Amino acid sequence: MNSESGKHRVRAKLETRAQELTERLELQSVRSCYICRTCTSSCPVTFIDPRFNPLAILRMVLYGKIEEVLNSDFLWLCTSCYSCQERCPQEIPIADIMTKLKNKAFKLGNAPVGVRAQMDIIKKAGRTYPLDDFDNKKRAKAGLPELPTSCDVVKTLFESETESLK
Repeated sequence: MNSESGKHRVRAKLETRAQELTERLELQSVRSCYICRTCTSSCPVTFIDPRFNPLAILRMVLYGKIEEVLNSDFLWLCTSCYSCQERCPQEIPIADIMTKLKNKAFKLGNAPVGVRAQMDIIKKAGRTYPLDDFDNKKRAKAGLPELPTSCDVVKTLFESETESLK
């Protein structure tokens, strides 16, 4: 009997945690999904990698398996192309939900190494591809205007983000 009540308490605690995350991330719109699979059939990533399935992710969120989604690698396969969201007959903001889930996963430290590396590059250079004088010479040859080689404003954004997390 003790074992069963302990399992029940753990299950209840997990369900409460999932509900809190659902509310905090504003994922309640997932409840209006009626499993038409339009999101999955519209997704270009699903054709390439069947591990990524927008409907399956929505169902996992709906059934309280948010922690599993946040710890997954398949979440990061979403390209944010908005095909799913634009075609959803229930107007569920699927791509926006994926972004919220990725942001939460990142804050929990569950981001792929490449994503973290890109963030470090952006923090240092202001963009994923740092520009230098050589790039501007190539641009001038092509008749394009010069671009600034530093993006200090991005550093300011990261500093204010760091402050808001404290």
